[in-house]
Amino acid sequence: MFVITKHCMLFSTARRRLGVHLAHVCEDLALSSKTNVHGALKSRSSVAGFHTGSKMDSRTVTADNMNPHLIKMEYAVRGPLVIRATEIEKELKKGVKKPFNEVIRANIGDCHAMGQKPLTFIRQVITLCAYPSLMNDDQFPDDVKKRAQDILDSCGGKSVGAYSDSTGVEVIKQHVAKYIERRDGFPSNPLDIILSTGASEGVKCVLSMLNHPKNGKPPGVMIPIPQYPLYSATLAEYGMYQINYYLDEDNAWALSIDELRRSLNESRKLCDPRALVVINPGNPTGSVLTRENIEKIIKFAYEEKLLLMADEVYQDNVYAGTPFHSIKKVMMEMSGPYKNMELASFMSASKGYMGECGLRGGYVELINLDPEVKKNFLKFISARLCSSVLGQATMDCVVNPPQEGEPSYDLFIKEKMAVLQSLKERALLVEKTFNNMKGMKCNVVAGAMYAFPRLTLPEKAIKKAKSLGQAPDFFYAMQLLESTGICVVPGSGFGQIPGTNHFRTTILPQTEKLKVMLKKLEEFHDNFLEEYK
Repeated sequence: MFVITKHCMLFSTARRRLGVHLAHVCEDLALSSKTNVHGALKSRSSVAGFHTGSKMDSRTVTADNMNPHLIKMEYAVRGPLVIRATEIEKELKKGVKKPFNEVIRANIGDCHAMGQKPLTFIRQVITLCAYPSLMNDDQFPDDVKKRAQDILDSCGGKSVGAYSDSTGVEVIKQHVAKYIERRDGFPSNPLDIILSTGASEGVKCVLSMLNHPKNGKPPGVMIPIPQYPLYSATLAEYGMYQINYYLDEDNAWALSIDELRRSLNESRKLCDPRALVVINPGNPTGSVLTRENIEKIIKFAYEEKLLLMADEVYQDNVYAGTPFHSIKKVMMEMSGPYKNMELASFMSASKGYMGECGLRGGYVELINLDPEVKKNFLKFISARLCSSVLGQATMDCVVNPPQEGEPSYDLFIKEKMAVLQSLKERALLVEKTFNNMKGMKCNVVAGAMYAFPRLTLPEKAIKKAKSLGQAPDFFYAMQLLESTGICVVPGSGFGQIPGTNHFRTTILPQTEKLKVMLKKLEEFHDNFLEEYK
């Protein structure tokens, strides 16, 4: 988005100076799914007689000398479709006539933006942490006041406006460790906990730790395909090698050990494999791994000396009967050497039943690291000062919720279960709707907040997409947006088996709006198939 915006500004300047109309460049970029944005821009600018770095533009930093990794990286859930969705929203506000009156943003897992109400307990604790003068207000229950006071007592100057330790507020780390112990039945050490700005920051920090080439080869990280674009974007940013392993769509998106071994062996001539990323429950697939599958994954990682990275931010979002098993718990319960494996597991306050995306709270538990590695990792962490202390306080509410008998317990449980039950109903609604549509197939949405249906597109539509230089599912998703205002993300933004087409949608619109969305999508889909049959 930065590259697109920057070049649009450059072209606007060139147009004024040279009298050359270049507005179509920005439009082409917004609609294109090509990855080499800079190449397209350079080609266009050369035709117009405009050259970056010429006397006409004396900027120090240009697209020719900026970090090339930033040009390469992509982030599909905020990519060209979302840029166009924002433009459409502005057009609607200006009174431009459309066949719809609103944009439905089903592209990103932003719960509150889609109408989910914040949990009372979390917001009350955050309020008292931010404005302690309200501690004497009778409308706040005693357990809320106790939670807030405990956090404030551990903050410098008893204020969330003070820096915390680089790894986080001590009492919150203690609560995280106790939460993990309750979940898994095995000890957790607060010294292994690092509070982060959402789980994303923790993921990026761990990947940075692994960024060491060997024998001229970049470090490689195994990621599932389809994957959450945080991983592909960060690996591109860091100049690391992305090792793709395909999930088994016909087997509920399970991890095939044969596929893991294939992808790992093929990658060795191009990189030095360092880590295996497992996203469970799955994003974008909505899958939940079985315990048997997790045991096989652990054994594979041990045999291949890979650091396991367990992205478990959706651990509360389980709907279809398959229970969530943390990788740490399974490791500890397995016999043999597995309990000594290196593991980084991630959790967030953004997902689950909380949905507090904007407060940016999360943690990573790093176990079994070499002491010298851990010392240097903590030194690296110290350079970022600390994550948001209000975000840390939000994480505390997740790991230290009201207990039975406390004043806030009944309301907390009522609100929590209402969110999870509604998500379960919406997951089923989305799955059934897609499977009743011609040319669409969707696995059970067993967990997380997304569906990832497979599209069987007419050959005429595929040829049309290729004539526009677009991936077929990007073409489909853009037509959906322009026709209905529904913004989804094409499967090509997450990765998929070549020759297949998908899209990811959230299940987050509240039930009535979701029904409207699905009806619009179904009508569009039928019309699309008819037009390109």
